[in-house]
Amino acid sequence: MAIISPERLQKPDLSSSMSQHLDGFLTFLSVEKGSSGNTVAAYRNDLRQLADFIGTIPGSEGWVSVDRSAIQDFILDLKQRGYTESSVARKVAATRSFFAFLSAEGTVADNPMEGLTSPRVGKTLPKAISPNEVDELLEQPSRRATPEAKRDRAMLELLYATGMRVTELVSLDVSSITANENPFVRCMGKGAKERTIPIHDQAFEALTDYLDEGRPVLVRGKEEPALFLNRRGERLTRQGFWLILKGYAREANLGESVTPHTLRHSFATHMLRGGMPLRNVQEMLGHANISTTQVYTHLTSEHVREVYEKAHPRSK
Repeated sequence: MAIISPERLQKPDLSSSMSQHLDGFLTFLSVEKGSSGNTVAAYRNDLRQLADFIGTIPGSEGWVSVDRSAIQDFILDLKQRGYTESSVARKVAATRSFFAFLSAEGTVADNPMEGLTSPRVGKTLPKAISPNEVDELLEQPSRRATPEAKRDRAMLELLYATGMRVTELVSLDVSSITANENPFVRCMGKGAKERTIPIHDQAFEALTDYLDEGRPVLVRGKEEPALFLNRRGERLTRQGFWLILKGYAREANLGESVTPHTLRHSFATHMLRGGMPLRNVQEMLGHANISTTQVYTHLTSEHVREVYEKAHPRSK
């Protein structure tokens, strides 16, 4: 068991040199690699945590003094502080990318991450709710006639109809919606890749109701391009959507298991169960690799097996 010295209980400020190198890496992620704002923010938090840890090591000279032993101590410290396997793996991945950058830039002579294996994380299958539970959730805002309720219904319907990520949803502008004979939405996914997704009738009807009667009240005459607005007439945030969803999930008696990703996972699972080709689901979800989408095929095969076993119980 590692012994944490009293010095490590302090949180030193990042040195100017360490901070400059970190800022350079974050700029590289944003400008050169086109990473999203959320990804850059996550890397910043993870690497500042690493920097704080390195700063408590006696005799530390910043990034250039980091060796494999320091990285292993950092990982052990994270585990002892109760971080989950997935959180530790994410922080190690951020560290690996950062030192690859420092090595390429010539800032460090030796990359301490070379030959260091990443922590293994068990693959967690996405959790989906049933079509009946989706219906119950989507019905909740329909029970009110306020501008906020019209907005909420449009958001939930659109999210389930398209499989968009929550970040993509709240990033939409009014101009992202094309209302013609075959309405569709344009959204910007990971890596600044735009995709076009059709909107079915029920979702489009909810969206039209919001645009006609909900949004004009919320926008308060401002010149605001955002599609979904809060009560101040400004773009709704991911956190704002999270609170809204939790409220409706409680009203629908779905408990705390419903997260902002639930409708995306449910969309993918239900589309595959309905016979949509895997490649089409991949395109709608915006997955770069089809292997990411294939995780849902396990869910659908499990569903088929359950249905079969109920219809053909084994004789005893």
